[in-house]
Amino acid sequence: MEWGNFWSSHLPRTSYDIELDAESPNPNDQGFEKMISGMYLGDIVRRVILRMSEESDIFGPVSSRLYAPFALRTPLIAAMHEDDSPELTEVARILKDVLDIPDVPLKARKLVVKICDVVTRRAARLAAAGIVGILKKIGRDGSGGITSGRSRSDIKMRRTAVAVEGSLYTQYTMFREYMSEALHEILGEDIARHVVINVTEDGSGTGTGTALLAASHSSLGSVDNIQPV
Repeated sequence: MEWGNFWSSHLPRTSYDIELDAESPNPNDQGFEKMISGMYLGDIVRRVILRMSEESDIFGPVSSRLYAPFALRTPLIAAMHEDDSPELTEVARILKDVLDIPDVPLKARKLVVKICDVVTRRAARLAAAGIVGILKKIGRDGSGGITSGRSRSDIKMRRTAVAVEGSLYTQYTMFREYMSEALHEILGEDIARHVVINVTEDGSGTGTGTALLAASHSSLGSVDNIQPV
């Protein structure tokens, strides 16, 4: 979509987003991307942990590693977020090995998982809202388009294939689940079941075409019922 530079005063920008943007190589640019992209989610989590370390002793002395931009990558927050071990051993390992924060009590480890959850859920829901915005624009949200004036009950829904690329969606299970959850919440179950998410391996037309071809042969519908987004 190339929607990275989208901006609106309604976006839930926090002090962490403002600081990240100001300290980035491209301040006041790519605002939406900085809230939803896998490139930035890990650094938002790092900034939250840093603020908590500076304002409390929950993580012990403030680690110098917390001041290093992008020291915490998004695959690492996915690993912590999805750590289902009783003692959150993966969370403890990453905090120690990556951020140089050893001996973190279980209560604090649970807090880190919660931070990862909040940041990821916000990103996924914003991405879902962007998709719904496009569906609304082309009349595939059940409203018939922004100028049709037709009610949802008057619309015969056709399936719409949304091609998605990137490891944030393909490898981060919770991000994928939160995005699906938001799509269903915003559109409603009756409309959301007509929206098919398909993974493409790259951003080229070939990759997108492959995803749409796969959609056309899926059990969800024929090629005549699918429109790419």
